Amino acid sequence: MKKVEAVIKPFKLDEVKEALSGAGVQGITVTEVKGFGRQRGHTELYRGAEYVVDFLPKVKLEIIVKDDQVDSVTEAIAGAAKTGRIGDGKIFVTEVTDVIRIRTGETGDAAL
Repeated sequence: MKKVEAVIKPFKLDEVKEALSGAGVQGITVTEVKGFGRQRGHTELYRGAEYVVDFLPKVKLEIIVKDDQVDSVTEAIAGAAKTGRIGDGKIFVTEVTDVIRIRTGETGDAAL
């Protein structure tokens, strides 16, 4: 099993969710986060004063999938989240050693 984490622009969430549904994803965890990468934030003007916005709003997705779903899931996220501009986000894939469904006690792939 693998954990796919993606940090994307918030306005792309609906498109990514639809793409993931089409890729067969049954569950997803979404968290509103703030951060920056290469774009290092930006400056804004408010009431005549300029200030720096260091941390930009992002959305973090966490999805646990079977090994054979990883490619389709990452392709779905990348395709739906891409705008071609800086700050589109990142996708991280890590190994998951076990999953336990609390309600039933199922483990491994059966718990997904």
